[in-house]
Amino acid sequence: MAPSRHVLRTVVAGTAALLALPASAGPAAAHGAPVDPVSRAAACAAGSGRFTGTAACRAAAAANGGGAAFADWDNLRVAGVAGRDRQVIPDGKLCSGGLPAYRGLDLARADWPATRLTPGAAFTMRYGTTIPHQGTFRLYLTKQGYDPTRSLTWSELASSPFATATDPAIEGGSYRIGGRLPADRTGRHVLFTIWQNSSTPDTYYSCSDVVFPAPAKPAGKAPAKPAASVKPTPRPSRTSTPAERPVSAAPTKASTAPSPASPSAAVPVVESPDAQPVAAQGRGSGPTALAIGSAAGLALTGLLALALRRRRSPGTRSG
Repeated sequence: MAPSRHVLRTVVAGTAALLALPASAGPAAAHGAPVDPVSRAAACAAGSGRFTGTAACRAAAAANGGGAAFADWDNLRVAGVAGRDRQVIPDGKLCSGGLPAYRGLDLARADWPATRLTPGAAFTMRYGTTIPHQGTFRLYLTKQGYDPTRSLTWSELASSPFATATDPAIEGGSYRIGGRLPADRTGRHVLFTIWQNSSTPDTYYSCSDVVFPAPAKPAGKAPAKPAASVKPTPRPSRTSTPAERPVSAAPTKASTAPSPASPSAAVPVVESPDAQPVAAQGRGSGPTALAIGSAAGLALTGLLALALRRRRSPGTRSG
């Protein structure tokens, strides 16, 4: 059965409409932006950004015209750059990539949502992706002395990236880019990320605001305390008896307590619950031994006295 003229007209009209679409609506390209440290676009994203209510995000949305928010936080891309970033992207427009829809991200402010980092520490960026593609990441930091209240220019960035990664693995919806942070940064800085795709002609640009704490000042030496005077211990005026001499603690059955330097060798200290102190002179002496000896002497004296009385009493026959 031949198609009707109405069906043919509908197919032709639909085909013409598809051909009339602009080139930018072609095949889906890679999409993404840093989520840790959070980029300005992700922080101020409409509907998903955690910091849309901050003064910086509100000002950025107003600067876009008509209070428009950043709905496409993952689509800040420029086609055809091909590694000529410093020639194509103008100074003062690095964070927006020169795109009018993102011009609010270029505002020079010192109150952008920021992530605290540690100078010289190992570092891993999480670059969220919604459409993964191949490409190379280059991470730059602003130079020491950067002023966040001035527009970001290429001269404010280090000449070489401190971290790079080509086609890193995706974990939990994010690319992971590792490196080590420079050790000489303090205060507010911008972490500028370039993602140059190899499977598309696009290059992505992102600004993440970060803060490095100032290094801790070394603690000063405490003043030396004067040596305490030691008074001589007075000598006793009389000689102590054996019962009055100091005693020492009885030895325990085990002394296997670990030293503080080896807490993993946790062996319990076993102590005898009924250990009693003994005298320092040795076994068989001391208060207990003296008491036993005194009792035996009294008993012997009583027996001798009883025997003498029996011998002296009348009627007792001698041996």
